[in-house]
Amino acid sequence: MTLEELRKRIDVLDRQLVELLNERARAAQRVGHLKAATSLPVYEPNREKVVYANVRAANTGPLPDIELTHIYERIIDVMRALQRNELASERHAQEAAKLATANAEPGNAAGHGNGAEAPETGKKT
Repeated sequence: MTLEELRKRIDVLDRQLVELLNERARAAQRVGHLKAATSLPVYEPNREKVVYANVRAANTGPLPDIELTHIYERIIDVMRALQRNELASERHAQEAAKLATANAEPGNAAGHGNGAEAPETGKKT
């Protein structure tokens, strides 16, 4: 193959990698939702060890295992950040829902009859 053909092949592979990484990110976000629902921690070192072992077992080279592990360490860092964002979003939504429910309860004076009077019109009576 020529240099240009090899570069085109790399471009195709890069697009495939992007597609797969985004698919993995979507799966990680779903995991984040499940962790939020079950109060599980984002960081699970035992699960990460399994991922690294699976990656090394599937590796046929030419990448050395250690380099592939370094790549996956970064991938997992990014996926963990996505899960943290999902957990934060879930908590924020839950807090907002609780606040909305509390404000909508009967007898709650939020925004109604809280002692504020209408501004004076300036008209003399």
